[in-house]
Amino acid sequence: MAKLYFRHGAMGSSKTANALMVVYNYYERGKNALLVKPQLDTRDEGVVRSRIGLEQKCRYVEELVQMEDREIQEYDCVVVDEAQFCKKSDIEFFEHIVDDLNIPVICYGLRTDFRREPFEGSIWLLAWADVIEELKTVCWCGDGASCNTRFNEKGEIIREGAQVFLGANDDYVALCRRHYKAGNLGPQIRK
Repeated sequence: MAKLYFRHGAMGSSKTANALMVVYNYYERGKNALLVKPQLDTRDEGVVRSRIGLEQKCRYVEELVQMEDREIQEYDCVVVDEAQFCKKSDIEFFEHIVDDLNIPVICYGLRTDFRREPFEGSIWLLAWADVIEELKTVCWCGDGASCNTRFNEKGEIIREGAQVFLGANDDYVALCRRHYKAGNLGPQIRK
């Protein structure tokens, strides 16, 4: 029985690396996994790339929802990176793939933004996913980190602005809630 998975974690919890490993595991077993990401993620066009250097070509969620069922049935699994950027209708389509085509859909993404507010895709995945798993990472203090913290070039935490600002280690760091609320980025940020 196929399931809809939501594997979420703060920045730096290896979500993309995990997604790429899942795709590779399917490949190793002679299976086909379709890797997709929303077009809103413009950092690497047509590619999913992790911070540790793993990468693979991908298609877009917007292409997936236009595919015929018979095309989707050529795949044994659908893996979605940056699922927080999906729309409610995309998550409904993922349910169709799981329920009607019996193909698992594994979504990776952030639960909340830098203001600790949920993304649209994450809201519906948290509501409808069959399996919800947190990928862990740590704050500079060693405690678990769950807050995606945006900061500027002066090392100051940014608490206002557009929800979507594509960046990486130069713009975001994961903090525990205590240090997020205190505005404490820690002794150093590794870039």
